[in-house]
Amino acid sequence: INLRMGKVVKCQRKGKGSIFKAYTIGRVAPAKFRNLDFAEREGYLRGVVKEIVHDPGRGAPLAQVIFRDPYHFKHRTEYFVAAEGMYSGQYVYVGKKATLSIGNVLPLSAVPDGTVVCNVEGELNDKGQFARASGTSAVVIGRSEEGDKVRIRLPSGDRKTVPAECRAMIGVVAGGGRIDKPILKAGVQWHKFHAKRHCFPRVRPVAMNPVDHRFGGGNHQHLGRPATISRMAPAGRKVGKIAARRTGLVRGGKDAKHFDMQDLKQTFYFHQSHQIAPKKKKKKKK
Repeated sequence: INLRMGKVVKCQRKGKGSIFKAYTIGRVAPAKFRNLDFAEREGYLRGVVKEIVHDPGRGAPLAQVIFRDPYHFKHRTEYFVAAEGMYSGQYVYVGKKATLSIGNVLPLSAVPDGTVVCNVEGELNDKGQFARASGTSAVVIGRSEEGDKVRIRLPSGDRKTVPAECRAMIGVVAGGGRIDKPILKAGVQWHKFHAKRHCFPRVRPVAMNPVDHRFGGGNHQHLGRPATISRMAPAGRKVGKIAARRTGLVRGGKDAKHFDMQDLKQTFYFHQSHQIAPKKKKKKKK
């Protein structure tokens, strides 16, 4: 009788969940904007920041903002990603006619070009999608001639076009400089990831045995096979570069390098205005 059984590798176990789920016990609340209503579309609402709280597993602090419900006799508590400079007791205004100041939430159609924003919506009323990590921000760099689309530069440097009705918070996300503090030891790293999910420590696949991973085994630590793999591969084999269109370094060329024309013009004018005049050479006396 053949009693040999298969090995369930880690990538298969992670897909099932179990111990690899996120640790959500102790989380404060999801960080998102108010539900978009008539009061916010046509005017503004005023809220007050009750306190700035820490959310376990999140780098940026949260601002607990209390709003008075415009339709019922009650208060609504919302949790926003806190911007740098927000404080408890601050008045926060949200809506089309809100002023342009730190912590206020406005539609991108009411935000001038060059403004630094954070927690930007990608679609109308999705309540915040881009530039939400601590210390990050996006910049409004342009808009369409019709005024229905706005171009923003994300923290990664990519440009994205979003509808002009999408909302954003003015300012930079608080908690910047968090990664400047050195980790120093593995125990600190373990506690950092323990608040997020079970993903530390991470063992390199080439350091495993062949029974544990596709890249394991061998007298030297090497892949021993192509790193690319089909999208239709079975779960235990689908590791590495899954369905890769290309591999290797992205080298220069007209297709690889993409410049936004408006940013290119701004850079040109900046260098023209800051150009240093060459020093005149002194003539030697005979």
